[in-house]
Amino acid sequence: MGGTTRGPDGGAAGTNYPVEVRHGRLAASITLVLLLGLIGSLAGPGWSPQPLGHTLVPETAGTAIGSDALTPPVGTYEVARAVVGVRLAPDVTVQATVASPVGAPGPRPAMLFMHGAGTATHENFRDITTALASAGIVTMVPDKRADTYTTRERDYPEMAQDYLQSFAVLRGWPGVDPDRVGIYGESEGAMSAPIAAAGNDDVAFVVLVSAPVLPLREQGALAADSYLREVGVPDRMLRAIPRLVGGSLPGGGFEYFDFDVSRYQQHMTQPVLMVYGTQDYSMPIVQGAELLISDLAEAGNEQYTVRYYDGANHGIRIGKDLAPGFTQDLARWTLGLPETADAPPRIAGAEPVQAFRADPVDRPRWYASGDMIVYTFLVGLGLLALAAVAALAGQAPRLARRRPSAMAPPLGRYTAALSLATVATWVVFLAYLVSIASLALNYRTNALIVQGGWIVVQIVGILAAALLVLTVDGAWRRRRAPRGRVTMGRAGWASLTCAVAGSVVLLVNAAYWGVFPAVL
Repeated sequence: MGGTTRGPDGGAAGTNYPVEVRHGRLAASITLVLLLGLIGSLAGPGWSPQPLGHTLVPETAGTAIGSDALTPPVGTYEVARAVVGVRLAPDVTVQATVASPVGAPGPRPAMLFMHGAGTATHENFRDITTALASAGIVTMVPDKRADTYTTRERDYPEMAQDYLQSFAVLRGWPGVDPDRVGIYGESEGAMSAPIAAAGNDDVAFVVLVSAPVLPLREQGALAADSYLREVGVPDRMLRAIPRLVGGSLPGGGFEYFDFDVSRYQQHMTQPVLMVYGTQDYSMPIVQGAELLISDLAEAGNEQYTVRYYDGANHGIRIGKDLAPGFTQDLARWTLGLPETADAPPRIAGAEPVQAFRADPVDRPRWYASGDMIVYTFLVGLGLLALAAVAALAGQAPRLARRRPSAMAPPLGRYTAALSLATVATWVVFLAYLVSIASLALNYRTNALIVQGGWIVVQIVGILAAALLVLTVDGAWRRRRAPRGRVTMGRAGWASLTCAVAGSVVLLVNAAYWGVFPAVL
């Protein structure tokens, strides 16, 4: 008479009370999701790149190199190739391929190629070197030195010195005019090319193709922003850019991200040809050219030529083929020096578009930079693993036919579901990031993956947050419930505590990377 029936979690089982419990849990879940979204917004740094607001206006739509200099066109000569060894250090020798025009008269100009991050061997650049050699230019492509070049550590001044060893061999190559030997630096190679050329009278000219110009951290942030906007990701995802690019990365290293090549460009006195493709979303195609021209002016050097190839990508290619006119323009500019060094049109081709400025990137706070990124993630996973171990240990007494030290129902189900949903949040989020990266790098869009995938990520994250509320509420009610037939053992409480703590760590971590809906 007048007694209250209690459910398995210790809560009252009256007619109205379960509805109140459900409403309370729903309110707590919404509050938690909003709190996680607020954490993601306030944890910093934010991301608000500034519009560039202007462009470089080409003088002509055509890219042809001006001047009255007479130069043989691409395809004039047959091409011969030779592979030679170049010693860079007493115990380091690299191979290099030299392509030469067969039967070309007199000492010829020559060009040394410096690799970008995507190439490494003397077999690269074959179509470009073939075209140049067929116009009468000797080319050399050495292997990239591998023992001092890693993802984590790169020394651009040291790389420039290594390339200059190959440069010396090329200057002495039979049929080469040593006073007309220059450097071709593509992408990352355009970081070492100005170092090799600065104050070096032996370098006759410099070609910079798809050059970052700015420090790689700034260029990388711009590239990530451009690619992600092109793919169409939610604005929430853009906040991850400075959080990933702006700080130190786990394990240290990557100091070359902040290397500034500008101080070397300010000591270049050679003629410079700068080349970009208008579909190169990874480079500051307007800002880079402006900065180079400004740096050359510091050295009193006005010998610059800039070309933009319509529809060409980072490799100055449209699809798999080199942009029309690229090798012909490159050959004519090189062969026509010094007349072509400042011949009009100075800036020509398709009009470049760079929507946002590449500026210094804000740094993440101490709790989300470098090794802390890994530590917090491993702590969260470790706690979930301990929860599983404690749950198994709680069942061990069954082997001796004794009462297990397990969780009371339904907390065992809640805890297991919480752990799985938390892990699933990260698995789905990482799979989404991989899919987005694949779309961006392959210049594709897919609304189902981009928008639909993002909805799935948020749904799984919200489910995990709701299960966290359910588990904590159930544990609280179990703690306050009178002792009954079903009790919680120490192993059960340990498993529940580890699962809740690990889930909190991983969900807050996911909130930092933007998984939960933005509040601000």
